[in-house]
Amino acid sequence: MKSLSMILVLAAFAGGTAYADCSYPKAPDHIPDGSTATLQEMLAGQSAFQAYNAEVKAYQDCLRLEHDQALSTSDPSKMTPDQKAAYDKQKAELDNVLIQKNDAAVDAATAVTNRFNDQVKIYKEKHQNKS
Repeated sequence: MKSLSMILVLAAFAGGTAYADCSYPKAPDHIPDGSTATLQEMLAGQSAFQAYNAEVKAYQDCLRLEHDQALSTSDPSKMTPDQKAAYDKQKAELDNVLIQKNDAAVDAATAVTNRFNDQVKIYKEKHQNKS
């Protein structure tokens, strides 16, 4: 899995300088252990993951904006056939980079959020019996 992630990152950088201003979101450093965490720790974890999800969304929005800006500098309807072919190739490359970066961020967010949700389930199961 790590090698696939590395390939995606390298492929994304190979696409050129587009997306240079978009900061990849950092997942929360700590996932509370549902079997030992307090309610406050679980709520803090929930807040951290909500913030992380907002950062992932902002990252996706940034990627889309930079993608669209990179393509908006040219009007394909005013291009020669050779220019249009070059533009189409560049667009395909930028589209591919956008998809790879977006998918990598979603996959990473899904994986870490699933781990947190597993701990929430453990926490709820542990405390459900005490009510």
